[in-house]
Amino acid sequence: MFNRSRRNLASWFTLAMGSILIGFAAIVYYLEVLDELEALDRLLYKKISVMAANVKLEMHNGEQQLDLEHVPLLGSRVQPLPDSELVYAGWYDEQKQLVQFFGGLMSDRLAISSGFDTIKTDSIWLRQITLPVYQHGVLIGYLQAAMPMTSAESALAEFRMVLAISVPITLGVVALTGWWLGGLAMQPIRQSYDYLQRFTADASHELRSPLTAIISNAQYGFLSKSTDSDVQRQRFHKIFDIAKSMSTLVNDLLFLARYQGKLPTEFLQEVNLNKLLFQIKEDYATHPDAQHLSLIFTLPNNSINVLGDANLLRQAITNLLNNACKYTPADGLVNLELFTQSHWAVIQVIDNGVGIPEDDLPHIFERFYRVDKKRSRKTGGFGLGLSIVQQIVQSHGGKISIKSIFNQGTTLQIVLPLK
Repeated sequence: MFNRSRRNLASWFTLAMGSILIGFAAIVYYLEVLDELEALDRLLYKKISVMAANVKLEMHNGEQQLDLEHVPLLGSRVQPLPDSELVYAGWYDEQKQLVQFFGGLMSDRLAISSGFDTIKTDSIWLRQITLPVYQHGVLIGYLQAAMPMTSAESALAEFRMVLAISVPITLGVVALTGWWLGGLAMQPIRQSYDYLQRFTADASHELRSPLTAIISNAQYGFLSKSTDSDVQRQRFHKIFDIAKSMSTLVNDLLFLARYQGKLPTEFLQEVNLNKLLFQIKEDYATHPDAQHLSLIFTLPNNSINVLGDANLLRQAITNLLNNACKYTPADGLVNLELFTQSHWAVIQVIDNGVGIPEDDLPHIFERFYRVDKKRSRKTGGFGLGLSIVQQIVQSHGGKISIKSIFNQGTTLQIVLPLK
């Protein structure tokens, strides 16, 4: 599925970029044609301007006569133009009748008055110019000349060769780039899909065991003919405990699904972390998990305020304290600190408990991940506590990090933006 999607992305990317590339190459080639044609027209105009400059209208026996003898290529009293490259040239009078010409392919009567034109002969393409000639503001005739387009055709042929080589190579590079970018684009989708598959499998596994236990206890109650109320009460108590555990799991899963992304601004209120942590301190004074160890709260005198949901922040901090107390042996130490650092409020929970192995640290915030599954089951954990804490912190625009040394202790740090 992912490879097919990657191929589709790469194909569409190559098609889109290839179309843009071919269109761009066509535009560049068109501009190159115009440049070559303009250069040829300038050269042709320059040559015919030299000829037109030598056309003279002189008085002879009281009449004005046209002198073409000193015109290059047309006259006999002037040296021919070196490297003229002109195929033909001709002079037409003001009535557009051919008077004198050089070369072939000349029409007896002029068809156009001025401008450039492209002519196809049997062998080559010609570029022709027709230039009206004025003397003292009076039209005295027309000059027409043509030269081959061989040089322009050669340059354009070389340019087409460059395009024919470079465009396929570029398309190949675009295709490889599209395949690479498709892989990058599919990577988070693949990760999300794998994560969803793993999450579904873990959730199904976690729900399967308590459901099996509920069914077995219920079946035993149906099939048992015992009238002992204590035995029946034990069965109901087991069902109740298992259902309560399932309810906790479902609520945790709903919580993780509900609070994706940052909290809406309408849910944010100013929260005094000093008061919040002081309330948690009072709650933990009688907490069963905290009776066997030293629980220290280090709070500053000045108020530290953040924008957020007080209940969610309480849940996150309580989860961290619960973990610290559960995995810290008797007579151990758990220290909760609150302080500021630059523009951030920092909450640290430090314990000298069992710690976390280094190999498990990269996965500690993953859902359903448990370092010691047997120990987690004894404590009633599903491996969702730290995932919930991370999601709460991130929904407040903060960060959470962990440092731990196995058999020495763990430090969890929450960083929240100050109000």
